[in-house]
Formats: sequence, C-alpha cells, structure tokens
Amino acid sequence: MLNFRGHSWLIGGAQGTGIERGASIFTSALALWGYRVFGKREYYSNIMGEHSYYYVRFDERPVHSHIERYHILTAYDAETVFRHSLEGVEGAALLFNQAHKSTKLASIHTIEERLAEDIAKRLGKQVKDVLLSDILEEAESYGIKVYPLDYNEILSKVASKTKETMVSLARTNNVVAVSASLALMGYELDSLIEAISYVFENKKRVVDLNAAVAEATYEHVRSKGYDTSFAIKLRKLNRNGKLLLVNGNQTVALGKLVAGCRFQTYYPITPASDESFFLEDNEIIDLQVTQEDFPVIQESKILDSTGSIVVFQTEDEIAAITAATGAALTGVRASTSTSGPGLSLMVEGLGWAGMNEVPVVVVHYQRGGPSTGLPTRTEQGDLRFVIHAGHGEFPRVVLASGDIEEAFYDTIRAFNYAEKYQLPVILLLDKYIANSLVSIEKLDVKKVKIERGEVLSEEDLLKLKSLNEEYKRFKFTETGVSPRVFAGTKHAVYWATGDEHDEAGHITEDPVLRQKMMEKRMSKLNLIEKEVPIDERAKYFGPENPDLLLVSWGSTKGTILDLMETMSKEGHNLGFLQIRMVHPFPENFVSSIIGNKKWVIVENNYSAQLGGLIREKTGFVPTYQIVKYNGRQISLDELYIAVKRVIFGQAPKRQVLTNGA
Repeated sequence: MLNFRGHSWLIGGAQGTGIERGASIFTSALALWGYRVFGKREYYSNIMGEHSYYYVRFDERPVHSHIERYHILTAYDAETVFRHSLEGVEGAALLFNQAHKSTKLASIHTIEERLAEDIAKRLGKQVKDVLLSDILEEAESYGIKVYPLDYNEILSKVASKTKETMVSLARTNNVVAVSASLALMGYELDSLIEAISYVFENKKRVVDLNAAVAEATYEHVRSKGYDTSFAIKLRKLNRNGKLLLVNGNQTVALGKLVAGCRFQTYYPITPASDESFFLEDNEIIDLQVTQEDFPVIQESKILDSTGSIVVFQTEDEIAAITAATGAALTGVRASTSTSGPGLSLMVEGLGWAGMNEVPVVVVHYQRGGPSTGLPTRTEQGDLRFVIHAGHGEFPRVVLASGDIEEAFYDTIRAFNYAEKYQLPVILLLDKYIANSLVSIEKLDVKKVKIERGEVLSEEDLLKLKSLNEEYKRFKFTETGVSPRVFAGTKHAVYWATGDEHDEAGHITEDPVLRQKMMEKRMSKLNLIEKEVPIDERAKYFGPENPDLLLVSWGSTKGTILDLMETMSKEGHNLGFLQIRMVHPFPENFVSSIIGNKKWVIVENNYSAQLGGLIREKTGFVPTYQIVKYNGRQISLDELYIAVKRVIFGQAPKRQVLTNGA
C-alpha cells in the first residue's frame, strides 16, 4: 500500500444520474466536519448514458491532488464495478447494488470493446461469459472488502413512508451510495442531513425525501454490520472558521469580479463555459458573509463587496474576442474565456488586440486536441500555441496558474498586467483545474491590489491642447508603454486599425516607422521582465541542493507538492521549480535554479513542451521526461512510482504514464 496521507473515495455511475451532486453531498459533509478535500471529476462529452466518476481525496490537513487507488468505491451501476474494482488498496471497501450481481459484461454497451476484451482476458474467459460476480470474487482475492447493498429494499422502505414511486426514487441512487459510504466510516446521520440541506439549497420537499433515503441507508448498513467491519473512521475536527468548496471555474470568475471585470464574453465550449455560467448567475451581487451561513460557504458569498458584470454570449468565437476587445477600448475591464478550438478561431482578433495594444484578458482552458479532440478531458497541450498564436509578432503575457486557489489571484494579476503594459494577457489553465474541487480556508481579496496603468483624463488632454501638443495613442516612449485614453474621452482622437500605423494610428508602410513601432511594442516584454516580481513568474520549492529537481507548470503543481511531502518521509529530498509566467520566460531565474542539477520535466502533454521551451531559452536539457497525454491528469500514485524509478536508476529517459486508460 502506498503511504500517502488521507483517503480516497470514488463514486461512479451513468452520466446524468447525479454523480456530481452525490460528490457535492460527500465533500460538503466532510468539510462540515472540518476535513480538507480535493475532488477530481471525469465525464464523457455526451449528455447522458456514458460512464462518469468522481475521485475525492480527504484528510485532516490540506491535500492538493488525487489518488487513483481508492479506499472506498461506491458504485450504483454495474459498469463502475467492471471498470474500477481492482483500483482499490488492500482492505478497501467496494459498495455495490446487489441486484447487479448477475449482470453480464457483454450487456454493458458503453464499455469499450478493448476494455471488455482486457477484462475477459484477465479472468481467462470469453466476454460473453463474464459476470459481475466474477469481478467481485476477483476483487476479494486482492483483499478488497465487498459490501452488497439492497437498493430495492432501501428505497421500498422510503416509498412506503413517503408515497413516492420506485421509479421516482431511482433518482436518489446517488444519495444511497453516498450515505452508505459515510455510514461505513461512522459519520453522523444528522450531519449528513445538514449537508444534504446545504446542497439542495434548503428546498424542503427535496431535502426531506433525500434525508429519508439517507436514514434508510444508514439503517441498512448498520443492520448488516458493515459499519463495524471497516477500519476507516471519521471524527469531528475542532476547527474555528469556515471552509470554502470551490472549483477552478468559480475561482477565476470570482477573481474577475474582484479585479473589476465588468464585461465577459463567451461562446459555449467545454470546459470554459461553466465560468461564464457562474458569472451569469451572479451578474448583480451583494457578496456579504454572515456568521449564520452554513460552515461550507457558498461560492457566491465569499467576498465582502458588491459588484455587477455584463455577460454576453456571442454567435461565435471571433465575435467573443472582438466584443471583449471593443469593451476594453472603452476602459472597461473585459475578458473572454474559451478552450483550444475556440482560441484557434479567436486568433485573428487576438492579433488585432496586439496591434492596437488593447488590454484584453483571455482565459484559456486546455483540453485534449487537436481539433475537437477530447472535449471533456484534460491536457497541457497548448503551451506553444498560446505563446505564438497569431501571425507576425506582438507581445502578450501568458500566465499559467498551478492550482485552483492560485487561479483566483492570477486572474486579478492578469487584468493588472493587461492594463499596465497595454497588451493581451492569456491566463492558461486546463480542464483539471476547471473541474476539480478543493476546500480552502479563504480567498484574501487584499493580497492583490488593482493597477490600471497610465490613463490620461480629460484634464490631462486639455493640458496637452494648451501646449499645442497632439494626443498620440501610440506615442514612442522609453518603456514602450504609451499614454492611454478610454475611447469616447473628449479631446482625444486616434485611429485603431489592423494595419501598421504611426503614433496617431494612421496607416503607414514606412520602413523606419514600422521598425520603430515593432521595437516599441516588443520592448514591453523587457519591461515586464524588469518590473514583475520573480515570485509572480516562477517559484522554487524545496532544499537548496535537492537529490532530484522536478520542473513543471500548471496543474501538476499540487501533485508534485504532495509527492515532495511523501518522499521526504522516505528520506528523498526533492526540489520543485514551478514556471508561472511562461511568456515572457524567466530564463535567468530558471537557469540559476537548474544549473547542473539532475532534473526531470513533468508535463501532461506528448512532447514535453515546457522542456523544449527551457532548452530554447537556456540551453539546458532535462535529464528525464515524465509525460502523460491520454486525457487524464497525472495522479499522485503514478508520479510516485515514476519518480522512484528515476531515483533508483531504473527509468528510461522518457516515461509515459497511462493511469486512467
């Protein structure tokens, strides 16, 4: 058994049957007792029917990543058992609906043919002959404890009390699964009902029905004696204060509200759309927190301020970025959010914003590509794309957040960079950050101050006029940053065009002016390197002289930090270099950290794109590569094994990770 802190819970079922709602109840219940959680959501790109599942890792101390070896698997359909049964650690619990025991593998048409063949081969049978009971026996042979639940009996008791039909009660299968898991660990029923009330927003009829299901499930688990046979037990933690349960889409949206973003555009695309949906739900808000709030605070109640935002769904991605750019020209902090295929279509508009030095923010959530690729799976495949997106050359900032909490602060910084340096800023995230869930203590709105850069007022323009000086929007300056005015400001006229231009914006093809204007724009990158603190661009964790240095960016951060803690207990001192601003690249700092160390690049893409960028900028080549590109995030358990191979000299130069296949 791998020696990681905390425990891992896994729920699975058909998409559209309440997997995410079940996970919300489970995580809310844990947070109510003071536990820290990290949840990873996996789902197909169709609407209903395909297999969906949700990992939740929990502990008394903060956790930053998921583990793919479960301590409890609760499955309310047969497919979940067929897929995940052997992923448990020794002594793990497998809770399933006993009515599915005779289900045939061949009858489950949503299981890939390749996977069905693998399962049958493992059991030494033909696919047509494999039953769920065979899988359960196999799991028990590996030391996994199997707990059959009689869903029919549980729901029949509820039906007799509530007069609900069995058909309508089938919607509560997720609550049976969650309740059985918590009962197994000794969690109090009253606290579970409180969590149910929170998740269902105190809607009395819905809460009462699900509470009845939870109570009947507890009675069933206890009548079978399951709760006395399972080793993992929960306890109420004495915590002062409250925990926030948030995902990456929400922290980015909240960051936009705090930053003063007042115009958000989008064309629907996974996994970016949820951010805009959240903003639509909170377009006009009074964000106050009271002591009477539920201890797991709703995401829309964590800021002590008020605000409003216009959220504009456009007809396509080109309209999304050009609308945001137009709003930014007027002085409104504006943004758009998208994913790979969407940004591909936005590129022309991105170039226009670059030519006109418009401070527009683009939040880009990576997913598997190319083309439509894997709409609901994660990847870090767009690093090179966003750095170079657009023909020709123009400056932009590319900021890559490492986790859900960091994304909140980086969102605010993105608007600051955009306006201070008058250029497009791309905040680079991915599906893993967007859809994962974490419990944190707070988001501190005072950590980042608002910086709007140099803006001329009408009074400033009148002074220029009195000196017989013309306002020049693209004036040549030592820094490359010109005095900005908001479109519509009196006494300021300039031209905005996609063509090259002079200081006033007039189109020109003069070679001398072209060279000067290119150098003016591009010099902003040097200014950013001088002015932006290095801890906002890159960060080093660990001892000065580690046994092994891990280098990465984006959403692998939490996994690497958890790995460092685990391996430190085993006597291995790891270092971690996180690149946060991938463009302009902090090459001097990176060179000083890497030096002559033995280092490993860790990335969720095929070609180790950051490793290539480091080689391009510094000349240093990674000693080893650890990569994954099957649409699933690098897990703590698989990274542990991969790094141990490196330490003991058993690893090839390039390791490809395959968990979740």
